[in-house]
This record gives sequence, structure tokens and C-alpha cells, in this order.
Amino acid sequence: MLAARRITSRRIIHLLGPAFVAAVAYVDPGNFAANFSAGAQHGYLLLWVLVVANGMAMVVQYLSARLGIVTGKSLPELLGERLIGKWRFMYWLQAESVAIATDIAEVVGGALALYLLFGIPLPLGGVLTGIVSMLLLLLYTRREQVLFERIIIGMLLLLPLGFFVGLAQHPPAINDMVSGLVPQLAGRDTVLLAVAMLGATVMPHVVYLHSALSRDRFLGRHKRAIPELLRATRVDIVVALAFAGVVNISMLLFAASSLQGAPSETLEQIYHSIQQIAGGGIATLFALGLLLSGFASTAVGSQAGAAIMSGLYDKNLSLFVRRLITILPALGLLLIGADPTVTLLISQAALSFGIPFALIPLLLLTRSRQVMGSHVNAPWLSRAAMVIVALCVVLNAALLVMMTT
Repeated sequence: MLAARRITSRRIIHLLGPAFVAAVAYVDPGNFAANFSAGAQHGYLLLWVLVVANGMAMVVQYLSARLGIVTGKSLPELLGERLIGKWRFMYWLQAESVAIATDIAEVVGGALALYLLFGIPLPLGGVLTGIVSMLLLLLYTRREQVLFERIIIGMLLLLPLGFFVGLAQHPPAINDMVSGLVPQLAGRDTVLLAVAMLGATVMPHVVYLHSALSRDRFLGRHKRAIPELLRATRVDIVVALAFAGVVNISMLLFAASSLQGAPSETLEQIYHSIQQIAGGGIATLFALGLLLSGFASTAVGSQAGAAIMSGLYDKNLSLFVRRLITILPALGLLLIGADPTVTLLISQAALSFGIPFALIPLLLLTRSRQVMGSHVNAPWLSRAAMVIVALCVVLNAALLVMMTT
């Protein structure tokens, strides 16, 4: 029995990967801005938000991966089969808009990092970020999914190096950390930040993507392997999103321990504040982390756009055309000189529109015995998912209202 357990453990390790790709969405440039702003402006007050957000993300991503494994189809594919005519086109249009909004935030983040590190103009930095994402997308489409996953995981592991070094130099106060785990708010600004941090936790594009990643990774395996694959997926999601949670928490803790009161309204201000307070080396590591975040999240966003298009759009388009559709708006905004912070703000508001369109169908499909067979959600899982879906939709709606008033 011990040998069997070892074999199972080795097989589970071999099956890890898709959730790490999905986890990149939780440490994108938007998370950098929100977490550093929260720590610099309010200390440890909103630490609890990141803990709650991480738990919500684990449940939603498990439902998405579970759908792909059990059905052998992605969420966009299953919706494409159930929608006809103009409804299918309209659904694709909103989902593609989500992918475009995602690219705007991620390309801007990568471009800003290149500007901070090398002085590269923002439009050129956006082009370079897009080229990197295209190369990674080519790798995935050539059936090198495992290599694609390994590259993304490598970026994810290197990304928080600066925060960890910064925390070693400026260790957080333990008592303040503990008090930050108690749910509390202090005025409208903290409400807005908390809603932004919680509401932007579940990105619609990564909900579509995770089902496609799991489908592709396990396509062709016998149905008898599904229970084992689901066990491996649970481990994959817990480990990957726990790491993403640690990265997000390290951002907030570093900001709270070293940047309180410093300018932190934009990523550029945060970079210069770190430079003045923690030194040029830490600031460079911060910018490198932002660059890796921009590259990795843009690649993941590109793959999400491809999954959405292949599942919902009737016509075959070349990889290059598909990539252009999602990246051109981001490059256009950089070319006309749009403020990066305003651009990030608008993209996050646009993402809010897509939340219900991704989460509600996901819940309905995974709780349907006709779709999932014997692997239909357990009653407790459906109830927990209903609460999380309702919370995500309400929070994103509230965020949208706050950002536009």
C-alpha cells in the first residue's frame, strides 16, 4: 500500500501545472497596484481581504478545471453548443471584450516595467510584451503545453523575489499582521480598495481558460482516470493558488512595513518610493517582478482569448489575427499617450461586466447531472459556489458603480 501511495504521489506531481498557469491571473499588474496601494496607504488593515479572496478563487478555479476534465470540453465550447445564431455571437463578443480588457491591463503593466527598467517608450514596450506573448502562444499551440506551463511556472516563482528580499530587510510587525486578519474597514477609501481586491479576484478570462487547460492536458485519458485527475487537480489548485496568495500577501506586507505614507497611487510612484526607501536594488527587483507579471499574464490572457474564440466563434482565424484582435486596443491606448493608471482603471471596470457571464454558466453546468454525470457537484459544493458567485457578481457591480461615480 505504501508503494501505491508513492506511485500516486508521483503521478499527482506529474499532473500538476494547469492551475499554476491560471494562478498568474491573480498576480497580474492590476494586483501589483491594488496590493501595494493597500499596504502603503492603510498598513495591514486589508490583509484579511487577500485571505478571503484566495479561498474564493480556489473554489471557482476548481469548478472550471473540473468541468474541463469531466466533459473533455472547455466552458466556451459547452456554451457554444447551447447558444445559436446571434446569441452565440453576442456571447462571444462580450467574452472577447473581456480578453481585450485583460490584455490592456497586462500589456500596459509589461510596457511600464520595460520603461522603468530600460527607459523603453511605452508603445514600443507594449509591442515587445505582445511579441513575447505571441511566442509563448505559438509554443502552446504546437502541443507543447507542458513546456508552456513550465515557463509560466518559472516566471511565477521568480516574480516575488523582490518582495521577499524587501520583507527580509523590512520585516512586518507580527501583532499588526494578526490584527489585519480580522475583517475591518476604515472609511470609503478602504471600502473601495477591499471591493477592488475581492471583486477582481475571479477574472472571467481565467475561468474560461482553466477549463480549456484541463481539457487539453488530460484529453484522451480513459474515463476511469477521472477520479485520480480530480484529486491531482485539487492539489494543483491548492498549491498554485496558495503560492499566488503568498505573493499577493507579500506585496501588501512589504508595502505596509516600508512604504506607509509614501506616494503609491500609481505603479510608477510605487517604484520610485521603493527606490527611495528600500534602495535601487529592491526597486529593480520590483520592476523585474512587474515585467515577469506582464509577460506571463499577457501570455495567459492570449491563451484565454484563443480558447474563447475557438469555442464560441464559428470561423477559423489564424493565430496572428486572433492575437491582433486582443492586443491592438492596448497598443492603441499606449500610442495615443493614455495614462497607464487610468488605462488600468478602465480595463478593470470592463472586466466587471464579464463576471456574471462566466460564473453563472459555470455554476449551472457543474451542478447539472446531464453534463457532469456522476461527477456532478456535491450539494455543499454547489451551495458554497452559489454564495461565492453571488458575492463576486455583487462586489464587481459595486466596484463598477464606485469607479464610475
